[in-house]
Amino acid sequence: MREKESSWSECLECRTALTITPDKLRANSLITTSNSRINYLNTLEINETSANFLFENYYNSVTELIHAIVLNKGFKVLNHICLGFYLRDVTNNQKLFEEFDYLRNKRNTIVYYGKIMDYQLAKDAINKSKQLIKELIKLT
Repeated sequence: MREKESSWSECLECRTALTITPDKLRANSLITTSNSRINYLNTLEINETSANFLFENYYNSVTELIHAIVLNKGFKVLNHICLGFYLRDVTNNQKLFEEFDYLRNKRNTIVYYGKIMDYQLAKDAINKSKQLIKELIKLT
């Protein structure tokens, strides 16, 4: 068994991505949750205190949308890296993968290493999240 997946096919092989019956109901619920969160976040002020927290929530909305996409196609994905590989390898969209992977790394730095982004970097990550959300909505 591999230590770390490097493609969608390896995610399937390692069983960090599973084939399931498409789950439209759950996918739609995730889309609704994501949209509600985004609408709420858009009402909040981005400042030096809030920027990292807002980014984490925009990132949550990004992952909810990708989970909705894969659920609609009959997959359950157990980690975020494989969500990215789905974008790259199944939708054949390197740009979406790179945008998501950039955000995934920023979020991991906060969550797993306890390193807060400076205000400008967090603000940039929020803007990149918003752009990615627009692209992902087209795939749902």
